[in-house]
Amino acid sequence: MAKSLALKSLDHDLKWRWSGLVLLALIALPFVANVFGEAFYISLATRILIFALAATSLNLILGFGGMVSFGHAAFLGVGAYTIAILSQMGAVDAWVAWPTAMVVAGLFAFLIGAVSLRTQGVYFIMITLAFAQMMYYLVVSFKAYGGDDGISLPTRSRIEFLDMSNDTHFYYATLIACVAVLVLIARVLNARFGHVLQAIRENEIRMQSLGYAVFRYKLCAFVMSGAMAGLAGALLANQSGFVSPAMMQWSQSGMLMMMVILGGVGHLYGGVWGAIVFLLLEETLSHFTIHWQLGLGALLLMVVLLLPNGLTSALTHLRKDRSV
Repeated sequence: MAKSLALKSLDHDLKWRWSGLVLLALIALPFVANVFGEAFYISLATRILIFALAATSLNLILGFGGMVSFGHAAFLGVGAYTIAILSQMGAVDAWVAWPTAMVVAGLFAFLIGAVSLRTQGVYFIMITLAFAQMMYYLVVSFKAYGGDDGISLPTRSRIEFLDMSNDTHFYYATLIACVAVLVLIARVLNARFGHVLQAIRENEIRMQSLGYAVFRYKLCAFVMSGAMAGLAGALLANQSGFVSPAMMQWSQSGMLMMMVILGGVGHLYGGVWGAIVFLLLEETLSHFTIHWQLGLGALLLMVVLLLPNGLTSALTHLRKDRSV
């Protein structure tokens, strides 16, 4: 018993130690990139953080709630379009625009979840996909907001003490948002709500028989996930300065799911590691061939066959082997 507690304490200490080291590296990245004249990597790192946030929001319902949503990109697009519309209206204060994007995406998640969560299995997958495609075609029909051509942002959202037009400042704003979401999800998962949600994933019928309001728990998690994806969409719109219906396509949802599978379904940092590996490989392989998806597909196949629990599980096993 004492040995088990000691190993658990050691694993906890190592987890926080590695998290701290990675955070320090992320803080130092812009300085290093500017010293070597490689400012491009700041934009790439910002994009990785944004998709890490989006993949983590999906992992909340997929990995910890057992809800396989194939329409998660819809909330990403809703957040992005909210920012674009507010920006054209002159509302560019980030303290107003970003929470608004989260609220609007969360509201859409509530409406979609209220219907979708009454189904299970493949029916849930298909109905979330159907809602996402409906929203995609709805946005395409909005000619006032660019229709199929998309819409450009006149300027990035503003934060008083940061120059958001500067890529380095925007990177730090994105990093803070990503860390805050990860801390929030960690707290939620370690609270009673998170424990019940994971128990529902394991045996939903038993949790119902014990008197838990399973539907409410799943709906709350779905709304929380949608709101976080909306924040990722707001950040993505600010970085690119452009929003298009392509953000809501089913292929975008598939990409987020691939990131979660690569990193590790049901691991807190699964979405983060998946986004890092996916986007770095995309950036590297695209320089050599236009068929870079083939390499990514081969990697995903290897992970599914050799590491069913993703790359994060491999890192966990390595830490445990060293601690023995």
